Amino acid sequence: METEKSTDATPAAPVNDLRERVIDVIKTCDDPEIPVNIWELGLIYDVEVADGGDVAIRMTLTSPACPVAGSLPPEVEEKVRSVAGVRDAKVDVVWEPAWTPALMSEAAKLELNMM
Repeated sequence: METEKSTDATPAAPVNDLRERVIDVIKTCDDPEIPVNIWELGLIYDVEVADGGDVAIRMTLTSPACPVAGSLPPEVEEKVRSVAGVRDAKVDVVWEPAWTPALMSEAAKLELNMM
């Protein structure tokens, strides 16, 4: 999926803007067991936005036995689809690289008193 390639300079700006709006909505998805959103937890590995508005998200969970493994990825897809300009969203849950607390943002570590 192409994210920012185009033959002229104007389409990249809307794609970048849409990507930022998608990330903003991802930040509204909280891990129910940890009081931090999944973006700050480092669970989102990649967000690709195609010129047509299709969004592909690579994410992981804190463990394969995560109790929200069946509900969190569909929640992310649903919220991302609600963003104006998004035609479709697909979440691909991956296990490599494995998630570790080192992937958390500084803000998440502060929130969880890990610093």
